[in-house]
Amino acid sequence: MAKRTIKQVEVAGRRVLMRVDFNVPLDGDGAVADDRRISLTLQSIESIVGRGGRLILISHLGRPRGAGYEAALSLKPVADRLGELLPEHTVRFVGQDCLSEEAARAVASLADGEILILQNLRFHNGEKKGDEGFARALAAYGDIYCHEAFATAHRTDASLVALPAAMGDCPKVAGVLLEKELRYLTEAIADGRSGGGRFVALLGGAKVADKLGAIENLMGKVDTILLGGAMAYTFLKALGQEIGSSKLEAPLVQAAQAAIDAAAASPTDLILPKDHVCGKQITRMTPVRVCVGSIPPGWMGLDIGPESAAQYVGILREAETVVWNGPMGVVETPPFDVGTKLVAKAIAHATDAGAVSVVGGGDTAAAVAAFGLADRFSHVSTGGGASLKMLQGKRFESVGLLDDAVASAGV
Repeated sequence: MAKRTIKQVEVAGRRVLMRVDFNVPLDGDGAVADDRRISLTLQSIESIVGRGGRLILISHLGRPRGAGYEAALSLKPVADRLGELLPEHTVRFVGQDCLSEEAARAVASLADGEILILQNLRFHNGEKKGDEGFARALAAYGDIYCHEAFATAHRTDASLVALPAAMGDCPKVAGVLLEKELRYLTEAIADGRSGGGRFVALLGGAKVADKLGAIENLMGKVDTILLGGAMAYTFLKALGQEIGSSKLEAPLVQAAQAAIDAAAASPTDLILPKDHVCGKQITRMTPVRVCVGSIPPGWMGLDIGPESAAQYVGILREAETVVWNGPMGVVETPPFDVGTKLVAKAIAHATDAGAVSVVGGGDTAAAVAAFGLADRFSHVSTGGGASLKMLQGKRFESVGLLDDAVASAGV
């Protein structure tokens, strides 16, 4: 069911405790190197402060030990960058501990329309452990809980599960970004299945285990599943094909065979690469050859081949709904990025013609952005692990705790 959003709640004069995912990369000088996860929350932030809400932002950054303050993982650079993105608003930040007396005073003194960022939640080990006591202490800061952290929505950290539970009857709502992620990743599958148009899933990447659940969930719901990336070679091995030195997850060959058999008994076509761009090593200078069918010893498949790329492009250009998770090859090492670039362009073309396209997965999203195609997709997800879990049909406890959508706004 759809969830109530922050825009449907009266926030003036109220403290909004918003869980964001500001786990952003920092450069060598400790400044934010990529602010996409920050900038994508601006709609929610501006909705709250623009209506007179008192906004308290909470997040984690990196993987601290959970034993207290670590200067290298402070959220201070994030607060600085948010202040630069919102020069017309007051953005405050407090010190070394999100539960310190200093933090409590800062929350108490927050004025309407101001923003406060608390220190890294994971400086407390109770965050990762889902500790209820830690969550109750955070709950005292807020009158409204807003979930705007899709990239971590599949986790059970305290700020995602125990915290909204601890806030009792307070409004618990989705942020603008979370609502968009849920809408695209659930409705794309539901509408694609019922709409009658051609529905294609494109799955790649390195790990078979990451995609087996998605294949199982999508079987019978999509018309075609196209497989690529290193994971494809375990499936090809299950079919008895020689794969040379390509990546093989031997313990999962039987599971791959089971997926192939399930597809054969379903209305979904499961298509594997017919040819491969191969190299001796994963380097730019490695010898390269195209192998059709079997791959000789000493060579490894590092991208889908031209025949497979042409087949995949043809299918994708005719699709009316596409969900994509995982590159077709070693996209960070040319020339093994060609297959991924070709399918990305095909999906963009289909989207231009009216298709709905949803891209999930960090590597895939980064590739789409690098190709300059991100604005030609219906939706590029911010959460790799979370988007994959949704393709697997998983439900998130953190989302289930939010209020269901209501017909009228305001509380």
